[in-house]
Amino acid sequence: MLTVVAFIVALGLLIAVHEYGHYRVAVACGVKVLRFSVGFGKTLYRWQPKRQHPGQSTEFVIGAFPLGGYVKMLDEREGPVAPEERHRAFNTQPLRSRAAIVAAGPIANLLLAVLLYTVVNWIGVQEPVAKLARPVAASLAERAGLSGGEHITRAGFGGELEPVESFEDLRWRMTRGALDGRDLTLEIAGEGGWPTREVVLPLSRIEAKDADAQMFRKIGLITPLTRPEIGEVMPEGAAERSGLRAGDLVRSVGNTAIVDGQQLREVIRASVDGGQPLTQSWQVERGGQTVGIELTPDVRDEGANKVGRIGAYVGAPPEMVLVRQGFVEGAWRGVVRTWEVSALTVRMMGKMLIGEASLKNLSGPLTIADYAGKSASMGITQYLVFLALISVSLGVLNLMPLPVLDGGHLMYYLWEGLTGKSVSDAWMERLQRGGVALLLVMMSIALFNDVTRLFG
Repeated sequence: MLTVVAFIVALGLLIAVHEYGHYRVAVACGVKVLRFSVGFGKTLYRWQPKRQHPGQSTEFVIGAFPLGGYVKMLDEREGPVAPEERHRAFNTQPLRSRAAIVAAGPIANLLLAVLLYTVVNWIGVQEPVAKLARPVAASLAERAGLSGGEHITRAGFGGELEPVESFEDLRWRMTRGALDGRDLTLEIAGEGGWPTREVVLPLSRIEAKDADAQMFRKIGLITPLTRPEIGEVMPEGAAERSGLRAGDLVRSVGNTAIVDGQQLREVIRASVDGGQPLTQSWQVERGGQTVGIELTPDVRDEGANKVGRIGAYVGAPPEMVLVRQGFVEGAWRGVVRTWEVSALTVRMMGKMLIGEASLKNLSGPLTIADYAGKSASMGITQYLVFLALISVSLGVLNLMPLPVLDGGHLMYYLWEGLTGKSVSDAWMERLQRGGVALLLVMMSIALFNDVTRLFG
């Protein structure tokens, strides 16, 4: 139920803000707005405010189908317009006014993202400290000399290092570096009398096409440092059968000393040989005493591979830090984060277009609904971050030069500005058909990716 409510609230807010951008600028330009609709199909609710801007008699509507909305303006191309109202028709407006009205929707979404990121920065969010778990074996991080336990204080590209506030901050920078093919320099705090040092993660070598778990496995830094403690033990799993209990602190598995939760998870995953589980001797600390346990993991399929599972939560919660900024700094970082996410989205779309990034990065309504529910269950700040991310995606997507989107109309106006002539009706019809076809293909791929992620 939470997923459904969170999804509907997210869609309603983002669509309403997008359409309000069109509506508000249209009114400011003197265009008569006939209808402002959030949703399509059967009308669930309609109203017409008594007090409106001069010359306006807009009807506001909520439709039954929430995946979209529209602002219907007076336009000679869509029906007869009385001579005395012709100056209020959209098609009679100067080019700059028409372009401003069309661009206002995506811009409103980007401004909403700035606001949401800013509010999150002001509220603050609890995030894991940027202390590293032991890297995945043979990964970039391990080959770069990282062994686990390092505290990353600064990071950056091209030698320009900036403070790292949390592991999520570091994860975002690794994502940008991997997808952009840029190496990331990490500054490691000096501990135990050792000086501060720098390590370069050669992210340009992995040729990442998907921002997924496999990308982070190649990098080797998947989770923050955690104690190798056993959490909830599932009924009838390998952990319960062996006698493991919640709260057990794992000291070793076989001849391998265990120092953090991520390392323990990797050892469990690798405890399979030829598709068969390997029985291992575990040493755990329980109530101040060392207890020996013989554990045979369960074997599960993970894609084409078989991995070990024990049926228990592995790893204690990481050390947390409150990440919060002041009034001015929080607002500025909201702008910066919106710009960074927008730029990364544009680059990913470009890479997908030329085949350098996988089409698996496209997501549809099922994935959005799933993330909406998960983020809402984690608290208001995580839900606001989710809304900001989707708002950026909606803004950038609508600026794409596809004929059926706002960006396509802006391309028409660019042609009109350069040539002095509007696009002919015949060409407009051809372009609209092509745009609809391309959009349907994108939607089909996104829906296929949704089904694969959620049910595959």
